[in-house]
Amino acid sequence: MSEPTARVVSIVYRPQDSGRPQDRYARVPAERVQLVANFGIEGDRKGGPGDRQLNVMHAEHLAELGTEGFKVAPGEMGEQIIVAGLDPAALVAGARVRLADAIIEVVEPRTGCARFEMIQGKPRGNAAGRLGVIARVLEGGPLAVGDAVEVLAERGA
Repeated sequence: MSEPTARVVSIVYRPQDSGRPQDRYARVPAERVQLVANFGIEGDRKGGPGDRQLNVMHAEHLAELGTEGFKVAPGEMGEQIIVAGLDPAALVAGARVRLADAIIEVVEPRTGCARFEMIQGKPRGNAAGRLGVIARVLEGGPLAVGDAVEVLAERGA
């Protein structure tokens, strides 16, 4: 199920000292981060225990959404990691994905929320099935823009 051409094309995170602006997500771009097991991105205010450690989206879906009037610059959809060249159907609940040396597990599809609708000015339903996935970090490691992405297996496979 490997996708040798799949790559990380964007990484953003919410710094610990950031506020919560009402009109946008507080995200800053990074060329390189450290993924931390059972947390998310090191230094990310959004990180912590539980299943909602990362929001991962497909670059191809962002391009589509941009043509429909959504704000899609890095971080504007609330995502943290954007990947390109990966079959969206491969990111099902339970799938394990290698991001460079780190391994994440897909928890569930991302559906958006009222905050997403307020920031985007559009109903989340207009982006249904294209908002990426929620994931947790199983094994940490450094991650940089340009690093390879590979689907390893689905849970129980």
